[in-house]
Amino acid sequence: MVKRTGPTPAEALTIAEAVFHTRYDGAAFAYAAGSIMRGEGTYLSDIDLVVVFDRLDAARRESFTVDGVPIEAFIHDPETLAWFVNEDVARGRPSILNMIVEGKIVGPGQERANALRGEVAARLSRGPLPFSAATLNGLRYEITDAVDDLRGDRTAQELLAIGAMLHPKLVELALRGRRRWNGTGKWAPRLLTNIDADLASRFDDAFRVLFAKGDAGPVIALAEAELAPHGGTLFDGDRREAPASWRVA
Repeated sequence: MVKRTGPTPAEALTIAEAVFHTRYDGAAFAYAAGSIMRGEGTYLSDIDLVVVFDRLDAARRESFTVDGVPIEAFIHDPETLAWFVNEDVARGRPSILNMIVEGKIVGPGQERANALRGEVAARLSRGPLPFSAATLNGLRYEITDAVDDLRGDRTAQELLAIGAMLHPKLVELALRGRRRWNGTGKWAPRLLTNIDADLASRFDDAFRVLFAKGDAGPVIALAEAELAPHGGTLFDGDRREAPASWRVA
């Protein structure tokens, strides 16, 4: 079987430059990012392109394919980009921050692009904001609820569904509880490994046992260990009040 490969970083940059000049006339600059640009892409990987105009009516995101290469474009002006940066910081997942810091600069506004990159890099290096009490307690409650479900007599299908729902919540607690940026999907094991290879192995082993053998014990033990520094499980006494505006008049 012939192994299919994606474009090289140089080829991807050429594509990104052509897209910038032909599709985004008038834009000041862009950042071409993603696994392809890092030399880690596959034939299915896309190019992330953050495009910055001086002024837009609204930000947008669009997906398209050029020369067989998928492209995810995030179109902004400085104010909309700042809003999304702040949102990423607030949720602890620095998706667009990483694109700006790691991306190759495209377009005429090199000086402005470098200045923005410096500001975002400084924000990225400071790490995520600490959990608010409400956010932490909400996460503790959700993990507690899932763990209690795992303790019951469950079918294999139910265990699979509960485990799939629990994994990203437990990863978020592990990462942000250690004041590290969060990530989902393929980023979860990478980020866990970056901070603690043993922790990453415990996650991997526990969920493999759950999914392959239907044994919830290791996942329950892992969850209890991660909850312990934050006050343990939470059910009794949990209270969350809805905003007064949440009503149909």
